[in-house]
Amino acid sequence: MRRQKTKPAAKQSIKRHDFVSPNEKAKSQVVAQVVRLARKERLSYDDFLYVCQQARKKLGLRKPKRERKLPQLLPEAELKRFFRVLGQCHDLQHEIMLKLLFLTAVRVSEVVHIKVADIDFDQCKIFISEGKGRKDRYILFPKSFRLVLQSHLRANPKNRHLFETTRYTPFTTRRVQQIVKQYREEAGITQPVHPHLFRHQMITYLTTKGLSDSQIQLISGHESKKSLEVYQHLSLKNVDEAYQEAVKSIEV
Repeated sequence: MRRQKTKPAAKQSIKRHDFVSPNEKAKSQVVAQVVRLARKERLSYDDFLYVCQQARKKLGLRKPKRERKLPQLLPEAELKRFFRVLGQCHDLQHEIMLKLLFLTAVRVSEVVHIKVADIDFDQCKIFISEGKGRKDRYILFPKSFRLVLQSHLRANPKNRHLFETTRYTPFTTRRVQQIVKQYREEAGITQPVHPHLFRHQMITYLTTKGLSDSQIQLISGHESKKSLEVYQHLSLKNVDEAYQEAVKSIEV
């Protein structure tokens, strides 16, 4: 007589001797079994999360530490070549947008949402509404770039956003990535170039110019626990002079 297999219950208690294994491969197999069981029993998200937490606890699993890789920056010669080719593209909006990305260290997801009303030309700063982490902040732009932005808006009086497509809609982050890739290829640069690279380049540049971590955090919108105490006592006005002095020598 064949012994009938009993179906495992979804909320069956997890015992240590059932799951502990001397090697990681066996542990992974157990986790896979838990996942299959959860799917079969159609557990809710909360129930599945609870099962996973208990499995990790019983097995002593720990998430591996995430490696922090240093950004691969462009050599100065290639960076200049990129912007030189960009300046020859005959698309002024592309040139202004990518230069603003670089000069302000703003995130691409933030630059596409800048509205005309967000720009303060007197103070040379731009309001970023709900940036990363849904946080509002201001970014600075060089005084020498003020006339460039003003001319761009005079040429596009219907714009609600700083940068808009021919359909009067804001650019998508994906479209900006494609634009950057296009000029990288035209410049003959083999190293990957993406919008976030400009942010890394500018932050590195400001560091070499002697700006403190606290000043750079305020400019870039980074959050750091190490210098949070000092950061809280700084204002953008205090950083403005150091930033304006640092960007004077940039040639793009």
